[in-house]
Amino acid sequence: MRSSSDTVETRSALVVGASGIAGSALVDRLADEGWDVVGLSRNPLRRRDVRHVSADLNSVEDLREGLAGESPTHVFYTAWSRMNTEQENIETNAGMLRNVLASLSGKPVKHVALMTGLKHYLGPFEAYAAGQMPDTPFRESEPRLPTPNFYYAQEDELWAAAGTQGFGWSVHRAHTVIGHAVGNAMNMGLTLAVQASICRELGQPFIFPGSETQWNSLTDMTDSGLLADHMIWAATADNVSDEAYNIVNGDVFRWRRMWPALAAYFGVEPVGYANEPRPLQQQMRGMEGVWAGIAARHGLAEPDLARVASWWHTDGDLGRNLEVVTDMSKSRLAGFTGYRRTEDAFLRLFDRYRADGLIPAMP
Repeated sequence: MRSSSDTVETRSALVVGASGIAGSALVDRLADEGWDVVGLSRNPLRRRDVRHVSADLNSVEDLREGLAGESPTHVFYTAWSRMNTEQENIETNAGMLRNVLASLSGKPVKHVALMTGLKHYLGPFEAYAAGQMPDTPFRESEPRLPTPNFYYAQEDELWAAAGTQGFGWSVHRAHTVIGHAVGNAMNMGLTLAVQASICRELGQPFIFPGSETQWNSLTDMTDSGLLADHMIWAATADNVSDEAYNIVNGDVFRWRRMWPALAAYFGVEPVGYANEPRPLQQQMRGMEGVWAGIAARHGLAEPDLARVASWWHTDGDLGRNLEVVTDMSKSRLAGFTGYRRTEDAFLRLFDRYRADGLIPAMP
């Protein structure tokens, strides 16, 4: 599906969901590498060297109009919309991807890279980690679970469009992604940074919110920059397309070791699991005014707590009662060698949040 004569100068990228955690990392990587980049998102982009398009993903006509002047050779799809039920998730999220691909019919698209996640193995929100799960580490060869899942529906839309439009494809199954984005519904990195900043402000301990299983078991995560590298690799390397790939940092860790390291960065007292989970939705209830005060005193960029912390999502990730570890063998054997140490990824991210005025600087 792709010519080995492709060069950066002949490649143009459309990043869908360009202002999110994964999308913004892709925009940065692609632009820094010299690609011609257009970002499709509701929110404006940070970079002025990237064209921005705003269009309704629920409307093929609106997408065609917004993308009329664009001819992307590579599409990176990272958008999603959370709905109340999984059936609504399927209809909305599969529909948005179908609309984007339909709007690009007749354009010179060579590859579409789709970001999904480990709910492929764990099940959707309303049946999360219920029933019989695959054994760890999760491998891409695992059969689909016998329950509706919008990731499955998106894959089906991708494969159908590839068959009729003739492009190559890749699916990228990430674990919890940490990166630089504001207003994202699933951002553990910024959520924990905000929790620790509030704890420091109030002189309170930094309490692990999750389950005993998560505190003691091995786990892994995905740095958004590594995810971007992985998606670009699959979209451009020879003989690796038309496959689904897991993507995690490559190391494993236990939260009982990671939690004190994060606490030390913020100068707060770490408190681990004891007797039962202590969810952030309970710990941080009513903290909107506290955060607004912190933002005012430190001149932070975002005083709205709901735009910098997603308590519910971090509670879900850290509250699981099963081990979650991912196999990267398929990508390694295909030639992807990217790696991140998760502790370093967290600390670099916190440094960037501070530099950008999203969390307070240390006194």
